[in-house]
Amino acid sequence: METLTGLIIKAISGFYYVEAADALYECRARGIFRKRNIKPAVGDTAEISVASDGTATVEEIAPRRNYIVRPPLANLDRLFITASVCDPAPNLYVIDKITAVAADKGIEPVIVLTKSDLGSCEELLRLYRQAGLRAISYSIETQEGKQELLKLIHGKISAFTGNTGVGKSSLLNSVFPELSIETGEISKKLGRGRHTTRHSELYKLGGGYVADTPGFSAVDIERYEIVSRENLPFCFPEMEQYLTACRFVGCSHTCEKGCAVIEAVKRGEIAKSRHESYKAMIEELSKKPKDYSSKS
Repeated sequence: METLTGLIIKAISGFYYVEAADALYECRARGIFRKRNIKPAVGDTAEISVASDGTATVEEIAPRRNYIVRPPLANLDRLFITASVCDPAPNLYVIDKITAVAADKGIEPVIVLTKSDLGSCEELLRLYRQAGLRAISYSIETQEGKQELLKLIHGKISAFTGNTGVGKSSLLNSVFPELSIETGEISKKLGRGRHTTRHSELYKLGGGYVADTPGFSAVDIERYEIVSRENLPFCFPEMEQYLTACRFVGCSHTCEKGCAVIEAVKRGEIAKSRHESYKAMIEELSKKPKDYSSKS
């Protein structure tokens, strides 16, 4: 029996595909994981045993730096949040919520604006860069932004996500033509795309690993990935410098007189749209049961 350590690069139908010692092993997981109420996930560092007949088993997984519930992904360095300039129009609240979730988990969020050949990205790029977030534009037609994307992917485990129809899989196919990820056309009637990605998988690309994940909606985010009220202000980097300057302890930074965050919004130092997203998230959290906890 041989013991190896490797990276889970695909999980499908109860099988885990582990890259170890310059080979790929199809593994089942030990029953002990069910007793622990956990499952190995794509991105996990796994210890596997390989029998003489070639059958392999996931024996242990290393402690995770972070974990996203849906789709299950572990140990991400960067989360590329894909949004289109138009067709469909960008949903700033969804973008802001995903950036907050990423920041809460210690994952660097990167906003990627697609379809830049169909409209100007400048206003949105300015909005998110002012917020202290990394934001780039990408055009499939001209491949503008390709080198910057490749630089950010190199040496990291990354995932691309966003609402369906924004061109996420098309973007990856453009940057890495060898992928040939299935894509779907926008439904003009519904204003959104069909779900086309079937499972999570890490692709060894650009000197790093990239996961293409199923498109998901704000409903999925709200259900599976919740930032606590206490942590939320720290998930908006542009707010952080003002948090200790409020007149009283326990400020929610939503409507209080003398709140340094609100004053910064009035002065234009914090974008109004970002603060509106923050307030909407606080409002949502106020409606959750007190013992509610994130499933992440």
